[in-house]
Amino acid sequence: MTSRALRYLPTSAFALDTTVITVATMLGVLGRERLSLFATSTDVAERLGIVGPLLVLGWIATILLSGGYAKNVFDAGTDEYRRVVQSSFVTAGLVGVGCFLVKFPLSRGFFLLTFAIGIPGLVLGRLLLRRFVHAARRRGSLLHRVLIAGSPSHVDEIAAVLRRETWLGYQVIGALTPAHYLDEETRRGIPVLGNSDDATSAVLEHEADIVFFASGALGSSTQMRRIAWDLEHKDVQVVVAPSVMDVSAERVRIRPVGGLPLMHIDPPRATDASRWGKRLFDIIGSASLMILLSPVFVIAALSIKLYDRGPVLFRQTRVSRHGGEFPCLKFRSMVTDAEAQLQRLHAAVDADHVLFKMPEDPRITLPGRWLRRFSIDELPQLFNVLRGEMSLVGPRPPLPSEVARYQGDVGRRMHVRPGLTGLWQVSGRSDLSWDETVRLDLYYVDNWSMLQDLSILAKTVGAVFSSRGAY
Repeated sequence: MTSRALRYLPTSAFALDTTVITVATMLGVLGRERLSLFATSTDVAERLGIVGPLLVLGWIATILLSGGYAKNVFDAGTDEYRRVVQSSFVTAGLVGVGCFLVKFPLSRGFFLLTFAIGIPGLVLGRLLLRRFVHAARRRGSLLHRVLIAGSPSHVDEIAAVLRRETWLGYQVIGALTPAHYLDEETRRGIPVLGNSDDATSAVLEHEADIVFFASGALGSSTQMRRIAWDLEHKDVQVVVAPSVMDVSAERVRIRPVGGLPLMHIDPPRATDASRWGKRLFDIIGSASLMILLSPVFVIAALSIKLYDRGPVLFRQTRVSRHGGEFPCLKFRSMVTDAEAQLQRLHAAVDADHVLFKMPEDPRITLPGRWLRRFSIDELPQLFNVLRGEMSLVGPRPPLPSEVARYQGDVGRRMHVRPGLTGLWQVSGRSDLSWDETVRLDLYYVDNWSMLQDLSILAKTVGAVFSSRGAY
């Protein structure tokens, strides 16, 4: 099922919003009567025939006028939620002012309960709808058919991002390359379906929903404008993809100057990730977690000690910010001579990459399996966080031998403290390739924000219980 089913997405959102608002209105009436909030002589139930339908229609109309059902708000970002919330507050303001002007005796209890229930309900409904759409896209449904126009290298870069982020639902059906490029497909296997100069005819021929224009696609802005004119009434989205990768929305500002949209990119935020606010958050957070999880510490320690009478903790030298070394603490999950067996395992699996992981590592003990499955073995690193050697969120702490093999831009991940969890933890953990791990770490370093840290910590709970990539 491809993009045709996407036409019903705004209708589904409309039906969902209507249901939520209607239920919120009814609960507002019942709650006001049962709780006797702001008791007056007004009988809200008797006036529901007037207030209810008008409120529902007005609320929905405000969301509609604010663009809350536009097709381009459902895929990603916070714009969808922002429009719904702003529309709800506008509706509340209009209802309040309108009732005051016409001297309509609207119950204050009903008013407060309806919007107090309705606004969170609308946001939750949209969130669940988006989750449903994302899940459907991962299964191959509700997809956008996408053509990418540009030089072959830029086509491959964009296609790699779109394929990685499957929840966006972008199905790349082909590429449009400059006329001098004669190969039938790009280096990464994207079929070449035509020349970028003939983008309009190619889009219509292959029934694409979206066309991406990357660097090298067109020779002038005049061509882009004419293509936009040609596709004006064809229900096709035109997207310009600049040669900028892995930059968060918070660092990008678009400023039109004389009809020319200029993209301003704020500097990377590695320095911000080392300031006192993050450090204070680490101290309070690690201390609180150690107190909260103290029973887990005791159970883990006893299970390790009773299994083979070996040491409870495993200390391994890791590299912190700017190359400083520190003893990284973990609950021991392997046999006591695990380090001695490492070289033999390297040779057995022919490992020549920086990060060594085995799905079925024979060195792991019986208690070590459940410790690793739920990442309990990493909890002692809260002491490293408290001491300032690590952070709650950041890139994984590397071994000195790994750092010695870093090449190119990889060393930039050392500009911040390593983390107990990070983007790698919530994105697949050991299932990730080395290149993907580095990409996520560099994205975190350059685009740090406290909100992102909180989001990663929240997602870590789900990643731990799902146990995906934990070995």
